[in-house]
Amino acid sequence: MAYKVLLADDEKIIVEGISSVIDWAALDLELVATARNGIDAYEKIVDYMPDIVISDIRMPGMDGLSLVAKVNIKYPSVKFILLSGFSEFEYARTAMQYGVKNYLLKPCNVEKITAALNEVINELQEKKDQDNFICQLREKYEKAQPYMKAQWLTEFLLNKSHSNMDLSFYQKLFNSEIRNQQVRLILFKLEGEFSYEHLFAIKNIGAEIFDSTLLNTTIGEYELFLVEDDQDSEKLHDKILKIRELLHQYYKRDTTVAISKRDNVQNIRSLYREAIECMEHRFYLGEGSIISKKDILPSNTTTSTVFILDEQQLVLKIKSGHIDDVCEEMASIFEKMAELRQGIDLTKSYCIQLYMAIVQTVDTECMQTYLMGTSALLGMETVQQMKEYIETTAKKITNEYYQRFKSKQTSVISKVIDIVNRNLGNPDLSLKMVANKILYMNPDYLGKLFRQETGQKFSAYLTKLRIERAVDLIVEMDDVKVITLAEMIGFGDNPQYFSQVFKKYTGYTPSEYRNIT
Repeated sequence: MAYKVLLADDEKIIVEGISSVIDWAALDLELVATARNGIDAYEKIVDYMPDIVISDIRMPGMDGLSLVAKVNIKYPSVKFILLSGFSEFEYARTAMQYGVKNYLLKPCNVEKITAALNEVINELQEKKDQDNFICQLREKYEKAQPYMKAQWLTEFLLNKSHSNMDLSFYQKLFNSEIRNQQVRLILFKLEGEFSYEHLFAIKNIGAEIFDSTLLNTTIGEYELFLVEDDQDSEKLHDKILKIRELLHQYYKRDTTVAISKRDNVQNIRSLYREAIECMEHRFYLGEGSIISKKDILPSNTTTSTVFILDEQQLVLKIKSGHIDDVCEEMASIFEKMAELRQGIDLTKSYCIQLYMAIVQTVDTECMQTYLMGTSALLGMETVQQMKEYIETTAKKITNEYYQRFKSKQTSVISKVIDIVNRNLGNPDLSLKMVANKILYMNPDYLGKLFRQETGQKFSAYLTKLRIERAVDLIVEMDDVKVITLAEMIGFGDNPQYFSQVFKKYTGYTPSEYRNIT
């Protein structure tokens, strides 16, 4: 783009001569206006905003020197070439204070004017190149500034050699006044596998939603925001929820968030340590939590409370095959551990101890497979993950015990049913007789097993079976007597009681039933 030139001289012949003899286009210049005096020249400078002004020193109304002084105040970038006669040449030197470097004695030839113009053009081009360079540098600086701030914050938080004097240096370096502000420090941790893209997403979403972010950086697996605190905790909580919702909406990723207390920005190191401490309690509070200081203090315990793990109670319930009892015991154990929060390493050691006690209940050949689970447990990041893993193992082993008991019970009850079928006519047949004289078992235990397997009491099963057999015999033997029928199915010599029971089950006496069949 051509530089614009304005020519001012009260002598018409000078104006017309210079206008016509200079090849403006060849110099990449454009003569935009001419003026006959200083006043007219200033007005046209305001209108046309030229880059170069060629002006005579002596002009009516406002001389060239006054024109230079006035233009320099409002438009200091305009370059002047002054034309002067011998008498005012020394006087024109005072224009040097305004940066005027080019003076031409009248009359001037084309070569001198062209040389002066080229010198000014070079000066303007150098200034333009310098301005462009500085502008580009500033643009790069503006783009890099967030990363520079992030790097500074990271070093300040992690390097103990930094002092609060560095905070003053930071303010001077970035022209930022944060010294006495009340702030909170917020950590975001992505759950599951993630890439830097996901951390970058949190950075950008957070920058949009936190309208008072002072600093932001990535430290390891955490995305950190230092935000100005307006004492509206509910509003801050809502913003955090919004960030989590957007991240889950676009990336299907959950996050755990730790929030520090409100404090002066000079204490950001302690705020960072507090946020890290809160994040560590994710082990107890679970993934996807929003954790602050009030969430990590045990409510109903004291620091002197000692947790005693009684894994044998759980082992007994596993061996009994009762899954509900096992789950109840597991819930009780982990609830106590979560309440006490005696340190992550100590809690993990309890979990390993519990797991080892559980897997030692299996056969030796199966134990090796289960023992491989200890490394998986050590790599888990929350107590809930460990609980689910241990509970799944405990339930699987408990079910194996249950199936063994079930198989044994089925075998025993099958024997009982076979004994009943073979001894149906024996009036002394009873649960006690079967248990004591045939199977050599505890009658109460056998009765419990029988009811679990068949869904009914032994006595009810025996009576029902006898009546069903009586019905078959009535159909098969038309002239069978009631007393004979009673003896045949185990009612002995008590036909009257047999008839009562028969009627209770069928609605008819034996004689009535024979008549309707």
